Amino acid sequence: MRGLVPALALALLPAAGQACGRDGPACDTPLGTYRIALPETAESLHPAVLFLHGAGGTGRGVLRMTGTVSALTARGYAVIAPDGLPWRTGQSGGIWSFLPDDQRPALRDEGAFFAEVIADAAEVHGVDPDRVLLAGFSAGGFMVNYLACETPDAFPAYAPVSGGFWTPLPEACAGPVKLFHTHGFRDSTVPLEGRPLRDGLWLQGDIFAGLALWRETNQCNWPDPDGYQTTGAFQRRHWDCAAGSELEFALFPGGHGVPEGWADMVIEWFEAVTVDAE
Repeated sequence: MRGLVPALALALLPAAGQACGRDGPACDTPLGTYRIALPETAESLHPAVLFLHGAGGTGRGVLRMTGTVSALTARGYAVIAPDGLPWRTGQSGGIWSFLPDDQRPALRDEGAFFAEVIADAAEVHGVDPDRVLLAGFSAGGFMVNYLACETPDAFPAYAPVSGGFWTPLPEACAGPVKLFHTHGFRDSTVPLEGRPLRDGLWLQGDIFAGLALWRETNQCNWPDPDGYQTTGAFQRRHWDCAAGSELEFALFPGGHGVPEGWADMVIEWFEAVTVDAE
């Protein structure tokens, strides 16, 4: 995901950004499409949040989350919103291929697709490929967890919202990560305890069991948190883990959604565990 942005591409940034925004044509890569919202800053290379939509969603729908998008671009971040693939004929929205092949055949290699998107956004829109946070909501949050588990070095940090793992959970993850999970206390679509779908064909996993997997992966000192913090309505807890890893969990009073204040909170965390840690 590393690369240089040609001077010519930088000169074309305003037009390219408009062309691939919420209402214009999407950007194309060999494996799919994406949209992007750019910050109004003079910085030649923008950090970014690659944000994955929920089941049946679209990249355009992500950019319609105006409160979240505006909060991110106001901090100088581009918001990259890729499109999942339809999982059945005639489906207008998309889904992500995160379940193991023995549970559901993959529609595409999502890790390869995200790498394509970042490379294209770096060349065409001036995104810094080394400063991209992978975030996602609901099914997008599940995708974030699975990609972090399988390829921990794909992104510098991960921030799932309202999505964890399915049952059975992975037996182990490939290596430590920096991960910040946010979840609604009243979430009934992805409850903290998990729930069955389609008469038990699929079972959403227990969010706390997923956190236990991350504590094991990150070699955290104890199962109970090492610290607590309140940020607005967010009740946060973090664990002291292996050097180079981070693990934090935030509960908010609402249900299934991306809450107000999430963007500022997660960017402050991202910069603290990446930029400030360098």
